[in-house]
Amino acid sequence: MTRPWVAVLAIVVVLSAVGCARRPATIQAPVPSGVVMSPRAAAESASRRAAAPSAGPVAATARPAPQEFVAVPELGDIHFDFDKYDIRQDDAKTLDVNAAWLKSNATHLVLIEGHCDERGTNEYNMALGERRAKSAMDYLVSQGVRANRITIVSYGEERPLCTEHSEGCWSKNRRAHFLVKPR
Repeated sequence: MTRPWVAVLAIVVVLSAVGCARRPATIQAPVPSGVVMSPRAAAESASRRAAAPSAGPVAATARPAPQEFVAVPELGDIHFDFDKYDIRQDDAKTLDVNAAWLKSNATHLVLIEGHCDERGTNEYNMALGERRAKSAMDYLVSQGVRANRITIVSYGEERPLCTEHSEGCWSKNRRAHFLVKPR
């Protein structure tokens, strides 16, 4: 025998998840620009903040506004396979070029936008776009670009390059796009 309250609870949970407002998910390294912290110091700082929640609000690092960033021709987009966020071999070469430019232009901050094609739910595509941007960020950091210069944002399917309903068009929309601004 099923209980009706279980079904009602399930419906309420689904409706509340679907009814949430959509906004781009942004992540920035917590260290303000210009401040160099060792991994140990960063971990200690985070544990102190977590251990003292009643100490009042902690001043948050201001996130850069996405509209402040611009595209530069030296930074190329990378693309992803359907439902994937792995860096492909050809795209790794593009990221190597991007990393070299970013290291030689150390005064610039970078915004990595994660994008998806139109297939899938909005929530799924927002999460996938974030994973794509994070993969690109992780690759750049592994090539020597400082993490505190990088911000990621996911737009999911909200900002397509191509609006046709074909695989050729969808493959253009599955991308990580790079923008910069001077510090």
